[in-house]
Amino acid sequence: MLAVHLENGEVSLRQVPVPRRPEGYALLRTLVAGICNTDLELQRGYYGFQGTPGHEFVAEVVESDTPALRGRRVVGEINLPCTRCPWCGKGLGRHCPSRTVLGIVNQPGAFSELFVLPDRNLHVLADDLPNQRAVFAEPLAAACEILDQVDIPRHEPVAVLGDGKLGLLIAMLLAAYGYPVRQFGRHAEKLRIAEGEGVAVDLIDGPLPTAAFGWVVDATGSPEGLRTAIALVRPRGTVILKSTVHGTVAVDTAPAIVQEITLVGSRCGRLEAALPLLEHGIIPVESMIAARYRLDQAPEAFAHAARRGTLKVLLEG
Repeated sequence: MLAVHLENGEVSLRQVPVPRRPEGYALLRTLVAGICNTDLELQRGYYGFQGTPGHEFVAEVVESDTPALRGRRVVGEINLPCTRCPWCGKGLGRHCPSRTVLGIVNQPGAFSELFVLPDRNLHVLADDLPNQRAVFAEPLAAACEILDQVDIPRHEPVAVLGDGKLGLLIAMLLAAYGYPVRQFGRHAEKLRIAEGEGVAVDLIDGPLPTAAFGWVVDATGSPEGLRTAIALVRPRGTVILKSTVHGTVAVDTAPAIVQEITLVGSRCGRLEAALPLLEHGIIPVESMIAARYRLDQAPEAFAHAARRGTLKVLLEG
C-alpha cells in the first residue's frame, strides 16, 4: 500500500506492507486526512520523528472485531494508552507514560491508504456529516479542551493570539459559546473568517496592549507567542498554551512570576465535545479548506501547507 514518509525534513511516498491488525483493533481505509501545524513541525524535526504522520482523519472501517463498526465511517481518538497504569486508571489515558500517539509517537499515522487503531478509539459518524467537515473533529476537539480545562466566567473577554487553523477554531468556538473574543493575527483574509462568526479581530501592525485580558490563548505556533501572551494577560490572569513548536522556547519567566500568571498547557480534547458542533454546522470549518490533494501528491500538499498564510490542506484517499 501507499504511505507518506517523513525523514530528515523530506516528504516522500513509499510502498509498505498492509499493517497487521491486532486483536481489538480496526483496519481503516483513509478517506480524507488533514495536514496540521504539528505535522509541519514533525517535518522540521519535532519529537525526532520519522515515519508516517497524520492524525486528523475520516476513515472507513475495513476489518474489525466489532461487527457494528464494519463498513462505517469513523474518526478516532489519537492517543493509545496502555489501559493498565495508574494514569489510565484515573481516566487520564492521554497522559499515560506508555502511550503511543497516532502519526506522532510510535504509531503509524493516517497519511496512508490503510492504518490501524483500537476499536475503543473510534467514533462512528452521522450519515449526513460530510467528510470535509468531519475531518476537523480532532482539531476542533483540541479547541474544546480549553473549556474542559479552565472555567472562564461567561461574558469574560478572551484574547486569542494567532489566526492559523487552530487559532480560528478556538476563536469561533469561544464566540459560539457566548464569550466576547478578540483575536489578534497577521492575515486580514483569515481574520475575516472569524469576524464573520462574531469575533472582534485586530490585524497586528504594531505593539499589542499590555495587561489587558484576564484570559489569553496562545495559538500562534511560534516561539514568540508565549512572550506575547504573558505581556497581554493581566496580573493573576491565565495563559492557555496551544502551540507546539520544535526546539526550545526562550522566555523571561520574571513577568509570569511577578504578575502571578497561571500557565495552562492544552492539547488533545474529547471528540464527544466536537462532533455535535460539526453535525449541526455551528463552526463553519469548510471555509478553512485551502486545497485538496490526492494521497500520492503528499509532497506537493506539504509544500502548500507550509506556505505562509495557508489554512487547511487535505489529503484524499
